[in-house]
Amino acid sequence: MMKQSDNSGVLASEATREATAFRLFTFFGSKSVRSACYQLLLAALLVGFSYWLYSNVVENLHAQRISTGFGFLHQPAQFAIGETLIPYTANDTYTRALVVGFLNTLYVTLCGIVLATLLGFLVGIGRVSRNWLLMKVCVTYVELLRNVPVILHVIFWSMVIRNLPAPRQAIALPGGFLTNRGLTFSVPAAHSGWLWTLLALLTGCVLSLLVSLLARYWRERRSKVLPTARIHLALIIALPLLVWGLSGAPHALNTPELRGFNFRGGFTISPEFTALLLGISLYSSAYIAEIVRAGIQSVPKGQLEAARALSFSSWHVMRHVVIPQAMRVMVPPLASKYVSLAKNSSIAVVIGYPELANISNTMMSQTGQALEAIAIMMVVYLAISGTTSLLMNLFNRYVAIKER
Repeated sequence: MMKQSDNSGVLASEATREATAFRLFTFFGSKSVRSACYQLLLAALLVGFSYWLYSNVVENLHAQRISTGFGFLHQPAQFAIGETLIPYTANDTYTRALVVGFLNTLYVTLCGIVLATLLGFLVGIGRVSRNWLLMKVCVTYVELLRNVPVILHVIFWSMVIRNLPAPRQAIALPGGFLTNRGLTFSVPAAHSGWLWTLLALLTGCVLSLLVSLLARYWRERRSKVLPTARIHLALIIALPLLVWGLSGAPHALNTPELRGFNFRGGFTISPEFTALLLGISLYSSAYIAEIVRAGIQSVPKGQLEAARALSFSSWHVMRHVVIPQAMRVMVPPLASKYVSLAKNSSIAVVIGYPELANISNTMMSQTGQALEAIAIMMVVYLAISGTTSLLMNLFNRYVAIKER
């Protein structure tokens, strides 16, 4: 009896071990578990390598008696910035100087995206035009601009602007003057009515967007078409005009006048900003034109033939048939091009426009905090690129055609 019980105990323990081994083999033999283990191992190796690299850099900096940390950001910058969107003096901190550079980068990026998109859409539509001359002009535009490095575009426009006449021999334009100091033009004089009008315009644009979303919901879910054209006109045009009239109808202008060797008054767009904006916008517009052309040509020809059979005009065919379907193809590459345009703004260092990279280089030369300055630039450009991608993804969801 004792032997039988011993044998049964041994067999039970062996069976338990075999069952445990089988469960372990089944667990680690799973594809998902192996994938997770490999990813954890890779993450651990990356963390270890990053820590080793950081320790090595810090040790070498201490050996060269270079301090580390971001405490220098609270010190006075002690350098002037020629073009700012917010008040700034040389006695302000490095933090404020970086904020100025960030705002300048954001400003030229937004202006560049708008200008490049407008030019790109016009040239892209011209690329598929039936007019032979227009098509060839657009082809030449694309091939000429996209095959020249963007830095040469910026330098070329900087040289062109610098060789314009001096203020005393300025080129007169309607409402302004063009000189080697930039473009100077008249602007509305300071009045609270203009601020309220601008706020009304922004409010009208937001409400117009909400109306478009509501109209789309009704069209897709309830198969009802809402007439929104008059509502858009009322919100975007009539509402600001009404606010402008109620606020006193201000109409005085701040016009530029030649005094001494330069103009006083009005608003001046600097040569550096203009050269950078034209350089990155024209370069990007050539690629955007090809994206638009590819999107338009992706629409089946049967859709165009059906629209023409219904007596749609060329404008209605493009507006209601081609563009809505082409946007599904255009939006993803457009997002990539917008991110590239934002990063190309760092080329401003070659012409002296005070954007983030230019100010960071000045900060590095004064403080020696190269590692921290580069880290700040990387984080800022990463944030700009990530925000641009997020907004374009949201827009992609909006323009996507919903299947019923």
